[in-house]
Amino acid sequence: MHAQKAQEQQWLFRYLEDHFLGATGGVRAFQAAARTWAGTEHEKTLTRLHGEIKAERLELRRSLRAQGHRPNAAKMAFAHVSATAARINPLNVRRSTRGPGAQLELEALQSLVRGKQALWETLLALLDAGWTFSGYDRQRLNELAERAQGQQREVAAIMTSTAAHRFGFRP
Repeated sequence: MHAQKAQEQQWLFRYLEDHFLGATGGVRAFQAAARTWAGTEHEKTLTRLHGEIKAERLELRRSLRAQGHRPNAAKMAFAHVSATAARINPLNVRRSTRGPGAQLELEALQSLVRGKQALWETLLALLDAGWTFSGYDRQRLNELAERAQGQQREVAAIMTSTAAHRFGFRP
């Protein structure tokens, strides 16, 4: 039974580590989006979201470390290479607020935040099953899940309010 619990804990660590690595790319994607939308009314929102996601990534790292887990070095190297690619912003190479690249960039941000929300919801379900996570209790996980929902709404609002401009439609 002890070996099974240890295996399950390793699965959980791999899952958390994969989300941590995804968050590394997410931080860069929001940073790139804030640069894309610099000088617009949406820059402030995207800059704030970048900061929130960066802080949540650090919080997840602290939790992993407090539980005695260190992310896999090879995976971290891959995450940093991916983060560098995100800095180049392959979805929106020209950093334009117009055209399909800008649309795909906003859709990718939505997907990243939805994935993060799924993490918090999964940890809430595991909490119900008796698991514990250093730094996270029910209240904090609920706050994070609700924040992720709000972040998705904010990105969606940018996406819908700028759609006509992005695709060049004029009334």
